[in-house]
Amino acid sequence: MIDYKAKPFYLSDEDIAWVESTLAAMTVEEKIGQLFCLTDMITDTEELKALIGKYKPGGFMYRAGNGEEIQRAYHAMNEASTIPMLFPCNLESGGNGISPDGTFFGRPLQVAATDDVEQARRLGCVCAREGTAVGCNWAYAPIVDIDFNWRNPITNVRTFGSDPKRVLAMAEGYMDGVAQVETPMAVCIKHFPGDGVDERDHHLMPTVNSLSAEEWMDSFGMVYKTLIDKGAQTVMCGHILQPALERMVNPDIRDEDMRPASHSYGLMTGILREKFGFNGLITTDATPMVGFSAMESRADAIRSALMAGADMLVFCKSIEEDFGAIRDGLDCGTVTMVRLDEAVCRQLALKASLGLHRRALPEKEALAALGCAEHAAWAAECAQKAITLVKDNQNLLPLSPEKTPRIRLTVIGEGHGGGFGESENVTERVKAALEKAGFTVSLYDYVTMERGEIFTSGVAQMKEKFDLSLVVANVATGSNYTTRRIDWISLMAANEPWYMKDIPTMFMSFCSPYHMIDVPFISTFVNCYSSSTFCVEAAVEKLTGKSEFAGVSPVDPWCDAWGAKFM
Repeated sequence: MIDYKAKPFYLSDEDIAWVESTLAAMTVEEKIGQLFCLTDMITDTEELKALIGKYKPGGFMYRAGNGEEIQRAYHAMNEASTIPMLFPCNLESGGNGISPDGTFFGRPLQVAATDDVEQARRLGCVCAREGTAVGCNWAYAPIVDIDFNWRNPITNVRTFGSDPKRVLAMAEGYMDGVAQVETPMAVCIKHFPGDGVDERDHHLMPTVNSLSAEEWMDSFGMVYKTLIDKGAQTVMCGHILQPALERMVNPDIRDEDMRPASHSYGLMTGILREKFGFNGLITTDATPMVGFSAMESRADAIRSALMAGADMLVFCKSIEEDFGAIRDGLDCGTVTMVRLDEAVCRQLALKASLGLHRRALPEKEALAALGCAEHAAWAAECAQKAITLVKDNQNLLPLSPEKTPRIRLTVIGEGHGGGFGESENVTERVKAALEKAGFTVSLYDYVTMERGEIFTSGVAQMKEKFDLSLVVANVATGSNYTTRRIDWISLMAANEPWYMKDIPTMFMSFCSPYHMIDVPFISTFVNCYSSSTFCVEAAVEKLTGKSEFAGVSPVDPWCDAWGAKFM
C-alpha cells in the first residue's frame, strides 16, 4: 500500500490525482514499459524518439558524455513520451558523472578523508546543480556501502570508508547538499543490502554480505534505516545475498532458495518495506550484470525482481525479451496486475514528487554550471583537506630540488581506467607540477623498459640517473574486475623500484588506499583517493612542503601487510 502523502513523496491532492489518472489511462504495454530504465549512448534525436515511442520506458540513463548533446537528447525523449521520464546518472563524485565538462569534485573516500561533513554537502550540491543543469533528475548516489574488506575490487574509493558512523554522516551530508538545490533531484542510496563485506564484484557473480543479523543491523541497517527516515526517495538493490536477514524474514528458507537482493522478496519486501517502513521507490542495480541472472533464467529473474518488490528494472539485455518476460508472466500468473500497478504508481509518485509533470527541462544556458569557478574552488579545498600522509619512515618529506633534483617518475595503471567514467590520467599533470616546482623529471620508458637496465645496471648506475624514485599508482576502481592490485611489468617486474633501500623512493596512489599490500617496504606512502587535477596539484604542494597534510584515512590502509608500519 502506497501512502502518497507520507515520506518520501509528500504529494498534494492534485499530484495524487495526476498519478491516479495517468495510471488509469495507461495500457498494459505502457505499464510494462514504465518498469524499465533503458541505457545507450546514442544522442540522435530521431532515433531516440522512435525508441521511446515504441517501448515507452520509465527512464533512460547516460554515462558521462557531451553535456549539450545529452541535454538535447533528454528534450527529444521527453517530447516522445506521454509521461515525464526519469533521467538517472551515477553522480557519485561530481558533475563529471554526467559530462567530462562537469566538476570532478572527488571520489567519496576522498571526501570522507577530509573528516568534514561540509565537504559531503558540497559534493551533493555540485552533483545536483550540475546534474540538473544537463537534465538529470535522479542521482544514483550516495553510495552507502561500507568498505569492511580491503580486497573488494569495486567498493574501495566509491565508499565513504569502513566506519558505519562516518559513512552515515557523509551520506547525510550528500543528501543535504542535494536538497538545498532549487531544482529537485531524487537520491538513491545503494547497494542494498550492502557491498564491502565480500571480496568479489557483483557485476561478475552474486556476492554475499555474510554479516550476522545483529552485525548487519548495527552497521548497514543503521545507515539504511536512518537515511530512509531522513527521506531518501529511492533504494537500489544490488546482486548481493544476505542470508542472515533472509532467515529473519523466513526462518525456514533453504540456502538454495535464497536470491540476491535485486530479486529477493525477503530483502526488498520483508526488510525494506515491512521492517524499515520504506515507502519510496525500489530499483534494481543493472540487470545485465551477471550477478542478476546467475541463479535462475533471465526471464524468471526479471519476473522475480518485480514480484519481490522492485519498482524499476535497470537496463535490458534484449528489450524484446525482457518486456516479453513480464507479458508472459501476466499471461501465466507469475506476475500480477496488482503488483505491476503498484510498481508503476511508485514511479509516478516519484515523478510527481519531483514536479516532473509540471516542470520544463533546462535549456542550453544552464550548462554554464558545469565546471563553474565556485565548484572548482570547492573541489580544490576538498583536495587540500583530504590528501593523507600514511607514512614517511625515512623522513624524506618535504621534497626540494636542492635535496633530490632529479626524479624518476613511474606511473602504474595509466590507460586502464575504471568503468564509471570518473577517472583521469595523471602522468603528464604530475610531471608538469613537479617540473614547475623546480625538479627535473624523467618518465620510466615503458617502450624500452629503460633499455634493459634490470639486467645491466647496479645501484651506482641508478644513482647516476636520478636522486629520487616516485612511483605513482593510478589503478582505477571499476566494474568487472576480480582484483585491483598493482601489476608490474611481467618480465622480472622491470619497473618495480628494486633499489628502494638504496635510493630514496616514495609511493603515491590516486585511486586506491590499499596499495600497501603490494609495496609495504616503500618507506614513504601518500594516498590521494582521486585522479582529479585538484588532487594532483594539492599533492605536489604537500610533497614540497607548501601546505600540510591534513587527510584522515577513512579506512585501514595497512592491509595487514607485515613490515608496512615500520619499514
